[in-house]
Amino acid sequence: MHDFIYNALPGKVVFGCGKLASVKEEVAAMNSGKALVLCTPEQRELAEQVSDLLGELSAGVYDKAVMHVPIETAHAGGDEASRVKAGCTVAVGGGSTIGLAKAIALHQGLPILAIPTTYAGSEMTPVWGITKDGIKTTGRDQNVLPETVIYDPELVTSLPGFITGPSGLNAIAHCVEALYAENANPIISMLAEEGIRAIARSLETAVNEPENLDARSDTLYGAWLAGASLGAVGMSLHHKLCHTLGGSFNLPHAEVHSIVIAYATAYNTPNAQDAIQRVARAMGCDKPEDAPKALHQLVKAVCNKTSLKELGMTEEDLDKAADIAASNPYYNPRPVTREGMRALLGDAFDGREPSVA
Repeated sequence: MHDFIYNALPGKVVFGCGKLASVKEEVAAMNSGKALVLCTPEQRELAEQVSDLLGELSAGVYDKAVMHVPIETAHAGGDEASRVKAGCTVAVGGGSTIGLAKAIALHQGLPILAIPTTYAGSEMTPVWGITKDGIKTTGRDQNVLPETVIYDPELVTSLPGFITGPSGLNAIAHCVEALYAENANPIISMLAEEGIRAIARSLETAVNEPENLDARSDTLYGAWLAGASLGAVGMSLHHKLCHTLGGSFNLPHAEVHSIVIAYATAYNTPNAQDAIQRVARAMGCDKPEDAPKALHQLVKAVCNKTSLKELGMTEEDLDKAADIAASNPYYNPRPVTREGMRALLGDAFDGREPSVA
């Protein structure tokens, strides 16, 4: 067994159908005063419901969260928290809303209670991201890790299939990267493999039968494991590529992750055989070399868009994206080259079946 260091991340998880009703009790337990409820404009109704459940502990609803957390949005959210004298935030939604809560926590120290309504996994990580001048910057800070997370499978039954599929693949991507992370360890590897298995076996049912609470519970459970895995270890090629594509070309977060993961896995397979063997096992494959194709097949089964071209990227963007991805050295099992990134992005642009070189 390899040497390793494992740091358990603090935090309370409340999991189960109907657990949204416990939000007031959980905010009170945080002992941070009134909470500003954050959401996107589309989730205003649910945020209002949460605000009503909070009663006198609500400082109001702020519905300006947007994708990739532009710095202007982060500043405006912080200003609103100060205006209403909030002592904490309740983030109701996916990665955009939880990202806004993290940006506020980063600059103002307000603790977070997260109520995920997607499978993004951000609620379990100390990773923040803010976009400025078209470049998304990420970092890690324990102060942005939510203190409490309420997982209620009933809240994701209304998640449409075209969001459920990419969001679930996004969570699988977190698990895959955790398996070959520079600081991977046996505990996180067990969580990550189980996370892939739970989502892979239930995601197609969740897409086709959105009211199926067993499938929704399974996928949400997998997303929790995915977020916890990603939060405990570092990120590599897949996430760096997706942050480039999202921050620099404004492509949708989950959809980018769902498309890129098969190609990033194929790229890394020759240099991360043990990790990719775990992916293959969780996906029901016999060999590591089969894992990228299995991921690609799942994408085709649950996602409406399966290529970067369909997301609105242009062929002219590919060279710039390859330049950005290869410009800053970072850990990855296989060395990141400009040529390799251009080939990977070309395959993802056309949605071709991934191949292991």
